[in-house]
Amino acid sequence: MDETVSDETLFIPGAETKRAFRDALGRFATGVTVVTTLGPQGPVGVTANSFAALSLDPPLVLWAPAKTSRRCSVFVEARAFAVHVLAEDQLALSRHFTQPDDHFAGLPTSTSPEGTPLLEGTLARFECLHEAAHDAGDHVIVIGRVLRARFRKGRPLVFSQGAYGSFTALP
Repeated sequence: MDETVSDETLFIPGAETKRAFRDALGRFATGVTVVTTLGPQGPVGVTANSFAALSLDPPLVLWAPAKTSRRCSVFVEARAFAVHVLAEDQLALSRHFTQPDDHFAGLPTSTSPEGTPLLEGTLARFECLHEAAHDAGDHVIVIGRVLRARFRKGRPLVFSQGAYGSFTALP
């Protein structure tokens, strides 16, 4: 049951309040990434905003594909993957990897020594070996040990409240 007090909505997360829970989570702005790997049928990629730094020593990152994604098992079983942080001018790339087919046709790519397809020109990239995977409700948490990382100057593409945007530093 939702209760509105002033301009806040108070609720208990559950089956009846999934939309409110999603709306509350949307208040947390996230960066936008494309995660890639080499699957049994070839290169695979997916747009994700469930990415986070986990540890500096050892260097670990995590992301969490939805179990309902038809690509989830490919990433959970992958030996290696790469997380590409998108720049504010890469909205089209983010949307491209939400589509179901042939993600890599016509894109500038290279391949890591582990065989992972790598996108060129992203704001940052983390090339990882699969460290662990943990069941987490309707997602799987995939942890990667970062083998190589790179970044360039620029501003990130941001996602919040169901919309894309960019980051502006406060004075």
